[in-house]
Amino acid sequence: MPQFFLNKRLIVLLVSIIILVALIGFSVRDREKLSWPEQFLKDTTGFVQNIFHQPVQFVAGFVENVNDLQHTYQENKRLKTRLDEYVKLKSEVQVLEKENVELREILDKEKSLRKFDPIEATIIARNPDMWHEKTIINRGKIHGVQKNMAVITSKGLIGKVKSTTQFTSTVQLLSSLDPKNRISVGIYGKKTIYGFIEGFDQKERLLLMKKIPYDEKIKKGSEVVTSGLGGVFPPGLPVGKVEKVESDQYGLTQVAYVKPAAELYDLNHVIVVKREQTVDSSDGAGAEGDDL
Repeated sequence: MPQFFLNKRLIVLLVSIIILVALIGFSVRDREKLSWPEQFLKDTTGFVQNIFHQPVQFVAGFVENVNDLQHTYQENKRLKTRLDEYVKLKSEVQVLEKENVELREILDKEKSLRKFDPIEATIIARNPDMWHEKTIINRGKIHGVQKNMAVITSKGLIGKVKSTTQFTSTVQLLSSLDPKNRISVGIYGKKTIYGFIEGFDQKERLLLMKKIPYDEKIKKGSEVVTSGLGGVFPPGLPVGKVEKVESDQYGLTQVAYVKPAAELYDLNHVIVVKREQTVDSSDGAGAEGDDL
């Protein structure tokens, strides 16, 4: 009995396989007209595919757009980072180029100061409230800096040492409004004209050369240099060029408005000029700031 059922099942399986193969062969046969079950199945499948096609396409497109947007955002972030790095690098290059030019000019200036002892220094502090008055350099007593020494750049004189500590010094600029900030200067030509740099016109940004005899004729563009008569500053340091000359308020002397040779606003590297024989200003004698 079991053998009979086993054989029966085997026969049914074989018949089913034969029918299935026949149906497959029938369905894949190239025919011009389909049977109604095939038409029904094909139409149903097409209808269902059409229903789900649009949503699936929409979702797929949305996901693709989100991926593209995320990729664009990340790429934009990377490019922005590179741009920031480029701007920073460009700024650093500009600073280095400016510093390189200043150092080369200072080196050339040192060669022209062989008879003096130049002390290189760098500006380390500058108070915004006293920008035109004072600045601090990174050289002091241990470096040989003394009070009233001249301080210059590659272009010309910018001021003098006002006070010193062991490691730093305070420089009083030519643009300082201190009435005691006086420097003996001269205009050299066929005839030497002497005067004093006293004061600064903040509006026109010009130095004031005072105590010029009223009958002296001074041309615009005349070079103004240190005279060396104060006993502290060496002679011949460039101060500036004459822009115009006017009589003083009493009409007894003249005042020359001098454009500074050096840039007083933007300062970085400077030179403290140590004269061979510096007069000690502790007794008040011979100091540039005390000349009359």
